[in-house]
Formats: sequence, C-alpha cells, structure tokens
Amino acid sequence: MIMRRRSASRDMIVLLFFMLRAPGAHCALPSTPMASVHPQDPALRIGASLTATCSVGTDHGLHAGSLYWTLNGRRLPSNTYSVLSPSVLSVTLSNLSGSRQRSGDNLVCHSGGGHVLAGSCLYVGMPPEKPVNLTCWSRNTKDLTCKWAPGGQGETFIKTKYTLKYKLKWYGQEKECDDYSGGQPYTCYIPRDLALFTPYEIWVEASNQLGSATSDVINLDILDVVTTDPPADVHVSRVGDLDDQLTVRWGTPPALKDYLFQAKYQIRYRLEDSTDWKVVDDMGNQTSCRLAGLRPGTVYFVQVRCNPVGILGSRKAGIWSDWSHPTAASTPHSERSMAGSCDSKAARQNSTLRQDLKQFFSWVRKRVSDCSAMSIKQYDQWRVWLQKSHKTRNQVLQGDKS
Repeated sequence: MIMRRRSASRDMIVLLFFMLRAPGAHCALPSTPMASVHPQDPALRIGASLTATCSVGTDHGLHAGSLYWTLNGRRLPSNTYSVLSPSVLSVTLSNLSGSRQRSGDNLVCHSGGGHVLAGSCLYVGMPPEKPVNLTCWSRNTKDLTCKWAPGGQGETFIKTKYTLKYKLKWYGQEKECDDYSGGQPYTCYIPRDLALFTPYEIWVEASNQLGSATSDVINLDILDVVTTDPPADVHVSRVGDLDDQLTVRWGTPPALKDYLFQAKYQIRYRLEDSTDWKVVDDMGNQTSCRLAGLRPGTVYFVQVRCNPVGILGSRKAGIWSDWSHPTAASTPHSERSMAGSCDSKAARQNSTLRQDLKQFFSWVRKRVSDCSAMSIKQYDQWRVWLQKSHKTRNQVLQGDKS
C-alpha cells in the first residue's frame, strides 16, 4: 500500500511537471527508468507526420499492448497505435497542426493503470520569414531605438528569437542589441556608445528550431533619425476680449539647446467634448501661434510637437516628437451669442425684410402676368422704382417741413 501511494505521488508530480510548466520554459520530459520515448523533442513543420515509440524495460512486468498515449493531457485514439514488440508501442500522428504552446506540446506514454512512464516534447510550426519594416530613431542623439515586424503572418507556433545587430559601416565589430525590455514587441534599445557623423549598418536576424531568416540591412547616420522630447512650457491664453481666438506659446526642446538645427512645429487642438483634432502644420520655426475662428465660451485642449530639421548639418528631415501634454484654455463668452434670438435689432431687421418682400411681390403681380417670366431684371427694376419712391417721399416730407 505504501509503495502504491509513493508511485501515485510520483506520477502526479511528473504529470504536473508536464502540464503546468511555464509557457516560456524549455520543454524537457526526461525518460524514467521504466521506459523511454523516441524521438526526443523533435521539431516538425506544420502538416508533417510523426511516428513515436515508447519502449519499456522487460524487468518491470509491462507489456506494450497495455500502454496508451496522451497529447497535452488528451488520450489519443487506439487506432493510431501499433504494437511493434512485447516491449515497444508506437503512435502515428498525421497532418500535425501548430503547437498549442511555444514551449512544446507534451506527448506522454502511460501504463495501463495511468502511470506516467516517459514523454517527449513536440515543436510543430514554421521557420521564420524575413523580418520587415525595420526603422530606428534616436532621442536627442543620445541613444537608438529600433523596431521591426515579423515577416509574413508572423506566427510560427514555436518560439522564435529575434536579434538586432549593428556595426559601423566601414569598420568596427558586429554588435548585438541586448535590451528588449521596452514594453513593445519587436523593439530593441541601444542606450549609449553611439558614434555621430558615421553611418551604421543595422539588421535583424530571426531564428527557431526550423530555420532562420535575416532582414534587409539599413544604413543610417544617427543625426538623420533624431527625434526630441515634446516642446516644454506650453501655455495657452486668451487674446484680450476676442471671443474666437487663443494664443499658444511654447519653449524649444531643452535637450537640443546646444545643437544647431532648424525646428518645425505642429499644433493640434480639439473641443473639450470631442475626440477630433484639428492640425495646424505650417508653423515653421516660430514658438507661438494664434488660433482663430474658435467657438466663443468653449474649452479647448491644445498640444504641440517638434521636428528637429537639419540637426548639425544633416540633410534629412528629423522625426516628429511625441505630442506635449494637453493644455486647456477657454475662449471668452460672446455678447452676441448670449443675445441669441432675443436681440431686438435682429428682430427689427427680420421685420423690415418681410415688409420689403411683401412690397416686391405686390409690385411683380401688377407688372408680370406669368411667373415663368420673372427674372433678375424684374428685381433690378423694382429696386430702381423703390429708390425713386423713397426719393419722392423724402422730397415731399422736406417740402412739408419748409
């Protein structure tokens, strides 16, 4: 009874090791003294077939016909088995699909009572394709960050390692970027020891158990890919009592104060209750701007970003910085907008317009028999008649006064 409990405990520990190992851990299912599985840890392409064998020792009283197989804890059908000898049981897996876990799928051989005897890890996937869209940028000329995209669909189903490599174009040794902890996938960060005024060759290598691939090599000078911190000290203020304008002012990037460059700036702004930004992109090198045509009595959010152009004589445009933190300001309330439809002046204008239209149509009915004959000519004639009538009336009033 004690031996059976120890055996059951051992089987449970081994099974938990198979099923609960960390997803990124290396798959290692060692053979037990009672049995062994072959092949060990094969790497196969999607769609391939595999025949594996489980061999048991003759001194353990086990017969191949009593054994069975599981894949990732799920029992495989008996029609995939073949008893090759009293001590050897095989299983054939056809048209394999991609591994469910990058650390390998668990193929395990069990005794008839369910005890775990031995296992192997299967790596089923595709070799990597050539990485694409390799781009790099330097923040304030102090460092270099590069990102890329995996080739094709990017899904190999088995763990693929990406390595960013770089070297000076005409001399120097090949180096590897080792900081992939930036939080973004397919990104690496080089924090220091970079040369200026000398081009680099940069590329990415992808590899897994089924093959490797290398991206195109890009050539760049650090000065040609400079971006900077967002503009500092962004302030937004009203323009006196003008209800449709705001003034935006900001400072140049402090990290580049000792460099020679011609900055370009962009502004974008939006209403407080909107997600749509309007961009002003013709700012040039100035560090202030007046926004006009805004809504009176409205809160606006404003952001600014910078592009360091031609830094230290570079002939290429820089890279836009991130946007500054949003700065809020409101336009003054408009007295005109407050008056609205209650404005007596507007009401008088509407009343005069209605009287003029009534007088015009009365004049037309007396002179035009068919509405289809109406034209702008009739309107011009009416305006002449109206002016003469006003002139005559004014002369009569002046005569009465005299």
